[in-house]
Amino acid sequence: MGLIPTAPRNNPFHAAWRSGGCILLLVLLSTWVLSCSFFEKNKLKAVIASGELVVLTRSSPTTYFETPEGTAGFEHDLVKSFARHLGVNPRFVVAEKFNEIMPRLLKGEADIAAAGITVTEERSKLVRFGPPYQEIRQQVVYRLGTERPANVQELIGRQIEVQSGTSYAERLRALQKEYPDLKWNEVDKDTEELLETVWEGLLELTIADSNIVAVDRQYFPDLQVAFSMQIPESLAWAFPLGPDQSLHEAAVKFFEKSHASGELAQIIDRYYGPAVKSNFINLSVYRVRIRSLLPQFQLLYEQAAKENGLDWRLLAALGYQESFWDPKAISPTGVRGLMMLTEDTAASLGIKDRQDPAQSIEGAARYLKSLLERMPPGITGPDRLWMALAAYNVGINHLEDARILTQKQGHDPNKWNDVKNHLPWLADEKWYPKTKYGFARGMEPVRFVNRIRTYYDVLVKLDEEEKANKKPKALDLKAPAI
Repeated sequence: MGLIPTAPRNNPFHAAWRSGGCILLLVLLSTWVLSCSFFEKNKLKAVIASGELVVLTRSSPTTYFETPEGTAGFEHDLVKSFARHLGVNPRFVVAEKFNEIMPRLLKGEADIAAAGITVTEERSKLVRFGPPYQEIRQQVVYRLGTERPANVQELIGRQIEVQSGTSYAERLRALQKEYPDLKWNEVDKDTEELLETVWEGLLELTIADSNIVAVDRQYFPDLQVAFSMQIPESLAWAFPLGPDQSLHEAAVKFFEKSHASGELAQIIDRYYGPAVKSNFINLSVYRVRIRSLLPQFQLLYEQAAKENGLDWRLLAALGYQESFWDPKAISPTGVRGLMMLTEDTAASLGIKDRQDPAQSIEGAARYLKSLLERMPPGITGPDRLWMALAAYNVGINHLEDARILTQKQGHDPNKWNDVKNHLPWLADEKWYPKTKYGFARGMEPVRFVNRIRTYYDVLVKLDEEEKANKKPKALDLKAPAI
Protein backbone atom coordinates (compact mmCIF):
# COMPACT_ATOMS: atom_id res chain seq x y z
CA MET A 1 0.00 0.00 0.00
CA GLY A 2 1.15 3.62 -0.45
CA LEU A 3 3.17 5.42 2.27
CA ILE A 4 2.69 8.98 3.52
CA PRO A 5 6.06 10.79 3.44
CA THR A 6 7.29 12.00 6.80
CA ALA A 7 9.55 14.89 7.79
CA PRO A 8 12.65 14.31 9.97
CA ARG A 9 11.99 14.66 13.69
CA ASN A 10 14.53 17.45 14.07
CA ASN A 11 13.11 19.45 11.18
CA PRO A 12 11.85 22.84 12.52
CA PHE A 13 8.91 22.69 10.15
CA HIS A 14 7.89 19.21 11.34
CA ALA A 15 5.37 20.38 13.95
CA ALA A 16 3.78 22.86 11.59
CA TRP A 17 3.58 20.27 8.78
CA ARG A 18 2.11 17.70 11.10
CA SER A 19 -0.50 20.14 12.30
CA GLY A 20 -1.38 21.36 8.81
CA GLY A 21 -1.42 17.84 7.39
CA CYS A 22 -3.82 16.68 10.07
CA ILE A 23 -6.07 19.63 9.42
CA LEU A 24 -6.01 18.92 5.68
CA LEU A 25 -6.74 15.26 6.30
CA LEU A 26 -9.63 16.14 8.61
CA VAL A 27 -11.05 18.53 6.01
CA LEU A 28 -10.86 15.84 3.32
CA LEU A 29 -12.42 13.24 5.60
CA SER A 30 -15.24 15.54 6.70
CA THR A 31 -15.94 16.50 3.08
CA TRP A 32 -16.13 12.81 2.15
CA VAL A 33 -18.40 12.01 5.09
CA LEU A 34 -20.70 14.94 4.31
CA SER A 35 -20.78 13.91 0.66
CA CYS A 36 -21.78 10.36 1.57
CA SER A 37 -24.34 11.66 4.03
CA PHE A 38 -25.79 13.93 1.37
CA PHE A 39 -26.51 11.04 -0.96
CA GLU A 40 -27.57 8.62 1.74
CA LYS A 41 -29.82 10.95 3.72
CA ASN A 42 -31.47 12.94 0.95
CA LYS A 43 -33.67 10.45 -0.87
CA LEU A 44 -36.03 13.25 -1.81
CA LYS A 45 -33.23 15.18 -3.53
CA ALA A 46 -32.11 12.02 -5.31
CA VAL A 47 -35.64 11.45 -6.64
CA ILE A 48 -35.92 15.06 -7.79
CA ALA A 49 -32.48 14.92 -9.40
CA SER A 50 -33.41 11.77 -11.33
CA GLY A 51 -36.76 13.26 -12.37
CA GLU A 52 -38.46 9.97 -11.58
CA LEU A 53 -40.41 8.43 -8.69
CA VAL A 54 -40.31 4.62 -8.87
CA VAL A 55 -43.45 3.04 -7.42
CA LEU A 56 -44.27 -0.61 -6.73
CA THR A 57 -47.94 -1.42 -7.23
CA ARG A 58 -50.21 -4.22 -8.39
CA SER A 59 -52.85 -4.55 -11.06
CA SER A 60 -56.39 -4.46 -9.66
CA PRO A 61 -59.59 -2.39 -9.98
CA THR A 62 -58.73 -0.56 -6.76
CA THR A 63 -55.08 0.24 -7.47
CA TYR A 64 -53.75 0.31 -11.03
CA PHE A 65 -55.12 -0.95 -14.35
CA GLU A 66 -54.95 -0.46 -18.10
CA THR A 67 -57.76 1.19 -20.06
CA PRO A 68 -58.11 1.98 -23.78
CA GLU A 69 -57.21 5.58 -22.88
CA GLY A 70 -54.14 4.58 -20.83
CA THR A 71 -53.39 3.64 -17.25
CA ALA A 72 -55.75 4.53 -14.39
CA GLY A 73 -56.75 3.49 -10.88
CA PHE A 74 -57.03 4.98 -7.42
CA GLU A 75 -53.38 4.46 -6.47
CA HIS A 76 -52.30 5.48 -9.98
CA ASP A 77 -54.05 8.86 -9.73
CA LEU A 78 -52.90 9.49 -6.17
CA VAL A 79 -49.28 8.70 -7.03
CA LYS A 80 -49.43 10.89 -10.14
CA SER A 81 -50.59 13.77 -7.98
CA PHE A 82 -47.72 13.19 -5.52
CA ALA A 83 -45.20 13.02 -8.37
CA ARG A 84 -46.58 16.25 -9.79
CA HIS A 85 -46.22 17.78 -6.30
CA LEU A 86 -42.53 16.78 -6.38
CA GLY A 87 -42.02 17.94 -9.98
CA VAL A 88 -41.10 14.47 -11.27
CA ASN A 89 -42.66 11.69 -13.36
CA PRO A 90 -43.92 8.46 -11.81
CA ARG A 91 -42.67 5.10 -13.07
CA PHE A 92 -44.87 2.20 -12.02
CA VAL A 93 -43.41 -1.23 -11.44
CA VAL A 94 -46.25 -3.76 -11.38
CA ALA A 95 -45.75 -6.81 -9.17
CA GLU A 96 -47.48 -9.96 -10.37
CA LYS A 97 -48.49 -10.92 -6.83
CA PHE A 98 -49.31 -8.88 -3.75
CA ASN A 99 -46.93 -10.83 -1.53
CA GLU A 100 -44.01 -9.79 -3.79
CA ILE A 101 -44.42 -6.09 -3.03
CA MET A 102 -42.86 -5.85 0.44
CA PRO A 103 -39.79 -8.02 -0.35
CA ARG A 104 -39.12 -6.09 -3.55
CA LEU A 105 -39.43 -2.76 -1.74
CA LEU A 106 -36.97 -3.98 0.92
CA LYS A 107 -34.54 -4.96 -1.86
CA GLY A 108 -34.57 -1.36 -3.06
CA GLU A 109 -36.45 -1.91 -6.32
CA ALA A 110 -38.64 1.15 -5.76
CA ASP A 111 -38.85 4.37 -3.80
CA ILE A 112 -42.30 3.61 -2.39
CA ALA A 113 -45.01 0.95 -2.57
CA ALA A 114 -48.58 2.06 -3.32
CA ALA A 115 -50.86 -0.92 -3.65
CA GLY A 116 -53.75 -0.68 -1.21
CA ILE A 117 -51.49 -1.85 1.63
CA THR A 118 -53.12 -2.24 5.02
CA VAL A 119 -51.18 -0.86 7.97
CA THR A 120 -50.51 -3.73 10.40
CA GLU A 121 -48.24 -4.23 13.37
CA GLU A 122 -46.22 -6.91 11.59
CA ARG A 123 -45.64 -4.78 8.51
CA SER A 124 -44.73 -1.73 10.57
CA LYS A 125 -41.64 -3.64 11.73
CA LEU A 126 -40.46 -3.88 8.12
CA VAL A 127 -41.42 -0.54 6.55
CA ARG A 128 -42.32 3.03 7.46
CA PHE A 129 -45.92 3.82 6.55
CA GLY A 130 -47.01 7.19 5.23
CA PRO A 131 -50.16 9.00 6.40
CA PRO A 132 -53.33 6.86 6.13
CA TYR A 133 -55.46 7.94 3.17
CA GLN A 134 -58.41 5.60 3.48
CA GLU A 135 -60.08 3.61 6.27
CA ILE A 136 -61.50 0.21 5.43
CA ARG A 137 -62.83 -2.87 7.17
CA GLN A 138 -62.16 -6.49 6.42
CA GLN A 139 -65.38 -8.16 5.32
CA VAL A 140 -66.40 -11.81 5.16
CA VAL A 141 -68.02 -12.40 1.77
CA TYR A 142 -70.39 -15.17 0.66
CA ARG A 143 -72.70 -15.77 -2.29
CA LEU A 144 -76.39 -14.90 -2.09
CA GLY A 145 -78.44 -18.07 -1.65
CA THR A 146 -75.83 -19.85 0.46
CA GLU A 147 -75.64 -20.00 4.25
CA ARG A 148 -74.61 -16.67 5.74
CA PRO A 149 -72.23 -16.77 8.73
CA ALA A 150 -73.29 -14.17 11.25
CA ASN A 151 -70.08 -14.05 13.30
CA VAL A 152 -66.59 -15.50 13.71
CA GLN A 153 -67.91 -18.54 15.60
CA GLU A 154 -69.95 -19.50 12.53
CA LEU A 155 -66.84 -19.47 10.33
CA ILE A 156 -65.70 -22.68 12.01
CA GLY A 157 -66.15 -25.65 9.71
CA ARG A 158 -66.66 -23.49 6.61
CA GLN A 159 -64.53 -23.48 3.45
CA ILE A 160 -62.45 -20.29 3.65
CA GLU A 161 -59.66 -19.15 1.36
CA VAL A 162 -57.68 -15.91 1.54
CA GLN A 163 -54.80 -14.52 -0.43
CA SER A 164 -51.46 -15.40 1.10
CA GLY A 165 -49.28 -12.61 2.45
CA THR A 166 -52.27 -10.35 3.21
CA SER A 167 -53.59 -8.76 6.37
CA TYR A 168 -56.58 -11.13 6.09
CA ALA A 169 -54.30 -14.02 6.99
CA GLU A 170 -52.84 -11.98 9.86
CA ARG A 171 -56.33 -11.28 11.18
CA LEU A 172 -57.36 -14.93 10.97
CA ARG A 173 -54.23 -15.99 12.87
CA ALA A 174 -55.10 -13.50 15.61
CA LEU A 175 -58.68 -14.82 15.76
CA GLN A 176 -57.46 -18.41 15.92
CA LYS A 177 -56.03 -17.74 19.40
CA GLU A 178 -59.60 -17.20 20.60
CA TYR A 179 -61.17 -19.76 18.24
CA PRO A 180 -58.68 -22.68 18.01
CA ASP A 181 -60.94 -24.68 15.65
CA LEU A 182 -60.97 -21.91 13.03
CA LYS A 183 -59.34 -23.18 9.82
CA TRP A 184 -58.62 -21.61 6.44
CA ASN A 185 -56.36 -21.95 3.41
CA GLU A 186 -53.92 -19.31 2.22
CA VAL A 187 -53.70 -19.49 -1.56
CA ASP A 188 -51.67 -17.86 -4.31
CA LYS A 189 -54.64 -16.05 -5.86
CA ASP A 190 -55.57 -12.37 -5.97
CA THR A 191 -58.38 -11.26 -3.68
CA GLU A 192 -60.41 -10.22 -6.73
CA GLU A 193 -60.01 -13.72 -8.16
CA LEU A 194 -61.19 -15.27 -4.89
CA LEU A 195 -64.25 -13.01 -4.86
CA GLU A 196 -65.11 -14.17 -8.36
CA THR A 197 -64.66 -17.79 -7.23
CA VAL A 198 -67.17 -17.19 -4.43
CA TRP A 199 -69.54 -15.62 -6.96
CA GLU A 200 -69.19 -18.70 -9.18
CA GLY A 201 -70.19 -20.93 -6.25
CA LEU A 202 -66.83 -22.73 -6.19
CA LEU A 203 -65.77 -21.33 -2.82
CA GLU A 204 -67.89 -20.75 0.29
CA LEU A 205 -66.18 -17.74 1.86
CA THR A 206 -63.34 -15.30 1.49
CA ILE A 207 -62.23 -12.11 3.19
CA ALA A 208 -61.58 -8.81 1.43
CA ASP A 209 -61.23 -5.12 2.22
CA SER A 210 -64.48 -3.17 2.06
CA ASN A 211 -63.24 -0.95 -0.79
CA ILE A 212 -62.45 -4.01 -2.94
CA VAL A 213 -65.83 -5.57 -2.13
CA ALA A 214 -67.66 -2.37 -3.07
CA VAL A 215 -66.03 -2.25 -6.49
CA ASP A 216 -66.35 -5.98 -7.26
CA ARG A 217 -70.02 -6.13 -6.31
CA GLN A 218 -70.72 -3.90 -9.31
CA TYR A 219 -69.57 -6.76 -11.53
CA PHE A 220 -70.71 -9.70 -9.39
CA PRO A 221 -73.87 -8.57 -7.58
CA ASP A 222 -74.54 -11.97 -6.00
CA LEU A 223 -71.60 -11.28 -3.68
CA GLN A 224 -72.87 -10.42 -0.22
CA VAL A 225 -71.18 -9.18 2.94
CA ALA A 226 -71.79 -11.60 5.82
CA PHE A 227 -70.28 -9.30 8.44
CA SER A 228 -67.42 -6.89 8.94
CA MET A 229 -64.53 -7.36 11.30
CA GLN A 230 -64.83 -5.08 14.31
CA ILE A 231 -61.50 -3.29 13.94
CA PRO A 232 -61.24 -0.66 11.16
CA GLU A 233 -57.89 -0.55 9.37
CA SER A 234 -56.00 2.07 7.40
CA LEU A 235 -54.43 1.99 3.96
CA ALA A 236 -51.13 3.78 3.40
CA TRP A 237 -48.04 3.89 1.22
CA ALA A 238 -44.95 2.01 2.39
CA PHE A 239 -41.44 3.51 2.52
CA PRO A 240 -38.15 1.72 3.30
CA LEU A 241 -36.95 1.95 6.89
CA GLY A 242 -33.76 3.84 7.67
CA PRO A 243 -32.48 7.16 9.00
CA ASP A 244 -33.51 9.03 5.85
CA GLN A 245 -37.09 10.30 6.13
CA SER A 246 -36.96 13.01 3.46
CA LEU A 247 -39.27 11.31 0.94
CA HIS A 248 -41.60 10.20 3.71
CA GLU A 249 -41.75 13.77 5.07
CA ALA A 250 -42.56 15.03 1.56
CA ALA A 251 -45.46 12.54 1.42
CA VAL A 252 -46.74 13.78 4.78
CA LYS A 253 -46.82 17.35 3.45
CA PHE A 254 -48.46 16.20 0.23
CA PHE A 255 -51.29 14.43 2.07
CA GLU A 256 -51.83 17.45 4.31
CA LYS A 257 -52.22 19.57 1.19
CA SER A 258 -54.37 16.96 -0.58
CA HIS A 259 -56.72 16.71 2.40
CA ALA A 260 -57.01 20.49 2.72
CA SER A 261 -57.66 21.08 -0.98
CA GLY A 262 -60.23 18.28 -1.26
CA GLU A 263 -58.21 16.52 -3.96
CA LEU A 264 -58.00 13.27 -1.98
CA ALA A 265 -61.76 13.24 -1.47
CA GLN A 266 -62.25 13.81 -5.20
CA ILE A 267 -60.01 10.87 -6.14
CA ILE A 268 -61.82 8.63 -3.64
CA ASP A 269 -65.16 9.71 -5.10
CA ARG A 270 -63.91 9.14 -8.65
CA TYR A 271 -63.23 5.46 -7.98
CA TYR A 272 -65.53 4.56 -5.10
CA GLY A 273 -68.39 7.07 -5.21
CA PRO A 274 -70.72 5.05 -7.45
CA ALA A 275 -69.60 1.65 -6.17
CA VAL A 276 -70.60 2.13 -2.54
CA LYS A 277 -74.13 3.16 -3.56
CA SER A 278 -74.88 0.21 -5.88
CA ASN A 279 -77.43 -2.45 -4.97
CA PHE A 280 -78.00 -6.09 -5.89
CA ILE A 281 -81.34 -6.01 -7.71
CA ASN A 282 -80.51 -2.94 -9.78
CA LEU A 283 -77.27 -4.36 -11.12
CA SER A 284 -78.61 -7.88 -11.59
CA VAL A 285 -81.43 -6.64 -13.80
CA TYR A 286 -78.99 -4.37 -15.61
CA ARG A 287 -76.81 -7.32 -16.59
CA VAL A 288 -79.76 -9.25 -17.96
CA ARG A 289 -80.77 -6.25 -20.06
CA ILE A 290 -77.21 -5.80 -21.32
CA ARG A 291 -77.57 -9.25 -22.80
CA SER A 292 -81.17 -9.05 -23.97
CA LEU A 293 -81.73 -5.39 -24.97
CA LEU A 294 -78.43 -3.58 -25.57
CA PRO A 295 -77.48 -5.50 -28.77
CA GLN A 296 -80.49 -3.92 -30.52
CA PHE A 297 -79.06 -0.42 -30.01
CA GLN A 298 -75.29 -0.85 -29.67
CA LEU A 299 -74.43 0.07 -33.27
CA LEU A 300 -76.54 3.23 -32.96
CA TYR A 301 -74.70 4.17 -29.78
CA GLU A 302 -71.33 3.48 -31.39
CA GLN A 303 -72.12 5.56 -34.47
CA ALA A 304 -73.50 8.54 -32.51
CA ALA A 305 -70.55 8.45 -30.12
CA LYS A 306 -68.03 8.38 -32.95
CA GLU A 307 -69.66 11.36 -34.69
CA ASN A 308 -69.61 13.42 -31.49
CA GLY A 309 -66.31 12.39 -29.91
CA LEU A 310 -67.91 10.48 -27.04
CA ASP A 311 -67.62 7.00 -25.54
CA TRP A 312 -70.47 4.80 -26.77
CA ARG A 313 -70.56 3.01 -23.41
CA LEU A 314 -71.24 6.33 -21.71
CA LEU A 315 -74.15 7.03 -24.07
CA ALA A 316 -75.49 3.52 -23.47
CA ALA A 317 -75.24 4.00 -19.70
CA LEU A 318 -77.07 7.31 -20.05
CA GLY A 319 -79.77 5.60 -22.11
CA TYR A 320 -80.25 2.87 -19.54
CA GLN A 321 -80.61 5.41 -16.75
CA GLU A 322 -83.17 7.34 -18.79
CA SER A 323 -85.41 4.58 -20.13
CA PHE A 324 -83.97 1.15 -19.27
CA TRP A 325 -83.42 0.95 -23.05
CA ASP A 326 -87.14 1.20 -23.80
CA PRO A 327 -87.64 3.31 -26.98
CA LYS A 328 -91.35 3.73 -26.15
CA ALA A 329 -90.79 5.03 -22.63
CA ILE A 330 -92.87 8.05 -21.56
CA SER A 331 -92.59 9.90 -18.25
CA PRO A 332 -95.46 11.62 -16.41
CA THR A 333 -93.89 14.98 -17.36
CA GLY A 334 -93.92 14.22 -21.08
CA VAL A 335 -90.30 13.35 -21.80
CA ARG A 336 -90.10 10.29 -23.96
CA GLY A 337 -88.02 7.89 -26.01
CA LEU A 338 -84.86 5.89 -25.45
CA MET A 339 -82.92 8.94 -24.23
CA MET A 340 -85.97 10.68 -22.68
CA LEU A 341 -85.68 14.01 -24.46
CA THR A 342 -88.07 16.84 -23.65
CA GLU A 343 -90.20 18.26 -26.43
CA ASP A 344 -88.30 21.56 -26.36
CA THR A 345 -84.90 19.85 -26.47
CA ALA A 346 -85.99 17.61 -29.32
CA ALA A 347 -87.27 20.61 -31.28
CA SER A 348 -84.03 22.51 -30.77
CA LEU A 349 -82.11 19.48 -32.08
CA GLY A 350 -84.37 19.04 -35.12
CA ILE A 351 -85.70 15.68 -33.94
CA LYS A 352 -89.10 14.86 -35.38
CA ASP A 353 -89.78 11.51 -33.67
CA ARG A 354 -88.48 11.16 -30.13
CA GLN A 355 -89.50 7.50 -30.04
CA ASP A 356 -87.30 6.59 -33.00
CA PRO A 357 -84.17 5.04 -31.39
CA ALA A 358 -81.78 6.36 -34.04
CA GLN A 359 -83.04 9.95 -33.76
CA SER A 360 -83.18 9.80 -29.98
CA ILE A 361 -79.63 8.50 -29.57
CA GLU A 362 -78.15 10.83 -32.17
CA GLY A 363 -79.93 13.82 -30.65
CA ALA A 364 -78.85 12.94 -27.12
CA ALA A 365 -75.23 12.61 -28.25
CA ARG A 366 -75.30 16.07 -29.84
CA TYR A 367 -76.98 17.53 -26.77
CA LEU A 368 -74.42 16.03 -24.37
CA LYS A 369 -71.58 17.23 -26.59
CA SER A 370 -73.01 20.75 -26.54
CA LEU A 371 -73.26 20.68 -22.73
CA LEU A 372 -69.64 19.56 -22.48
CA GLU A 373 -68.62 22.45 -24.72
CA ARG A 374 -70.63 24.93 -22.64
CA MET A 375 -68.94 24.00 -19.38
CA PRO A 376 -66.61 26.77 -18.12
CA PRO A 377 -62.94 26.20 -19.03
CA GLY A 378 -62.00 25.87 -15.36
CA ILE A 379 -63.91 22.57 -15.15
CA THR A 380 -61.54 19.87 -16.35
CA GLY A 381 -61.06 16.10 -16.38
CA PRO A 382 -63.84 13.81 -15.14
CA ASP A 383 -65.48 16.75 -13.35
CA ARG A 384 -66.40 18.23 -16.73
CA LEU A 385 -68.26 15.10 -17.72
CA TRP A 386 -70.09 14.71 -14.39
CA MET A 387 -71.16 18.37 -14.53
CA ALA A 388 -72.42 18.00 -18.11
CA LEU A 389 -74.43 14.92 -17.13
CA ALA A 390 -75.93 16.82 -14.19
CA ALA A 391 -76.89 19.62 -16.60
CA TYR A 392 -78.46 17.00 -18.91
CA ASN A 393 -80.74 16.09 -16.01
CA VAL A 394 -81.46 19.35 -14.18
CA GLY A 395 -80.56 21.96 -16.81
CA ILE A 396 -77.43 24.04 -17.20
CA ASN A 397 -78.97 27.08 -15.47
CA HIS A 398 -79.82 25.20 -12.28
CA LEU A 399 -76.33 23.67 -12.35
CA GLU A 400 -74.90 27.18 -12.50
CA ASP A 401 -77.02 28.18 -9.50
CA ALA A 402 -75.54 25.24 -7.57
CA ARG A 403 -72.01 26.23 -8.61
CA ILE A 404 -72.59 29.78 -7.35
CA LEU A 405 -73.90 28.43 -4.01
CA THR A 406 -70.83 26.18 -3.81
CA GLN A 407 -68.47 29.10 -4.37
CA LYS A 408 -70.26 31.32 -1.83
CA GLN A 409 -69.79 28.59 0.77
CA GLY A 410 -66.04 28.63 0.19
CA HIS A 411 -65.84 25.46 -1.88
CA ASP A 412 -64.66 24.80 -5.43
CA PRO A 413 -67.39 25.38 -8.06
CA ASN A 414 -65.28 23.51 -10.63
CA LYS A 415 -65.20 20.23 -8.69
CA TRP A 416 -68.13 17.83 -8.92
CA ASN A 417 -67.39 16.49 -5.46
CA ASP A 418 -68.12 19.95 -4.04
CA VAL A 419 -71.00 20.93 -6.34
CA LYS A 420 -72.93 17.70 -5.76
CA ASN A 421 -73.11 18.56 -2.05
CA HIS A 422 -74.85 21.84 -2.85
CA LEU A 423 -77.19 20.75 -5.64
CA PRO A 424 -79.77 19.47 -3.10
CA TRP A 425 -79.92 23.01 -1.70
CA LEU A 426 -81.91 23.97 -4.81
CA ALA A 427 -84.91 22.24 -3.20
CA ASP A 428 -84.39 23.87 0.20
CA GLU A 429 -86.60 26.92 0.83
CA LYS A 430 -83.74 28.42 2.83
CA TRP A 431 -81.56 28.57 -0.29
CA TYR A 432 -83.42 28.41 -3.61
CA PRO A 433 -85.08 31.86 -3.24
CA LYS A 434 -81.54 33.26 -3.28
CA THR A 435 -80.74 31.72 -6.67
CA LYS A 436 -81.38 33.17 -10.10
CA TYR A 437 -83.39 30.26 -11.50
CA GLY A 438 -85.17 29.14 -8.34
CA PHE A 439 -86.42 25.77 -7.20
CA ALA A 440 -85.13 22.50 -8.63
CA ARG A 441 -85.10 18.91 -7.36
CA GLY A 442 -81.37 19.08 -6.84
CA MET A 443 -80.91 15.60 -5.40
CA GLU A 444 -82.05 14.04 -8.67
CA PRO A 445 -78.99 15.04 -10.75
CA VAL A 446 -76.73 13.73 -7.98
CA ARG A 447 -78.41 10.31 -8.13
CA PHE A 448 -78.55 10.55 -11.93
CA VAL A 449 -74.78 11.04 -12.27
CA ASN A 450 -73.97 8.40 -9.69
CA ARG A 451 -76.08 5.74 -11.41
CA ILE A 452 -74.67 6.52 -14.85
CA ARG A 453 -71.15 6.21 -13.49
CA THR A 454 -72.02 2.77 -12.08
CA TYR A 455 -73.66 1.59 -15.31
CA TYR A 456 -70.73 2.93 -17.32
CA ASP A 457 -68.13 1.17 -15.13
CA VAL A 458 -69.91 -2.16 -15.58
CA LEU A 459 -70.14 -1.73 -19.36
CA VAL A 460 -66.44 -0.84 -19.59
CA LYS A 461 -65.42 -3.97 -17.70
CA LEU A 462 -67.62 -6.28 -19.77
CA ASP A 463 -66.59 -4.63 -23.03
CA GLU A 464 -62.90 -5.00 -22.20
CA GLU A 465 -63.38 -8.68 -21.34
CA GLU A 466 -65.10 -9.21 -24.67
CA LYS A 467 -62.32 -7.43 -26.58
CA ALA A 468 -59.77 -9.64 -24.87
CA ASN A 469 -61.69 -12.66 -26.25
CA LYS A 470 -62.66 -13.55 -22.71
CA LYS A 471 -66.25 -14.56 -22.13
CA PRO A 472 -67.80 -11.96 -19.81
CA LYS A 473 -68.82 -14.25 -16.99
CA ALA A 474 -70.78 -11.53 -15.25
CA LEU A 475 -73.48 -11.87 -17.91
CA ASP A 476 -74.19 -15.46 -16.99
CA LEU A 477 -76.17 -14.90 -13.83
CA LYS A 478 -79.51 -15.61 -12.31
CA ALA A 479 -81.57 -12.51 -11.75
CA PRO A 480 -85.07 -11.81 -10.47
CA ALA A 481 -87.88 -11.58 -12.99
CA ILE A 482 -87.96 -8.27 -14.84
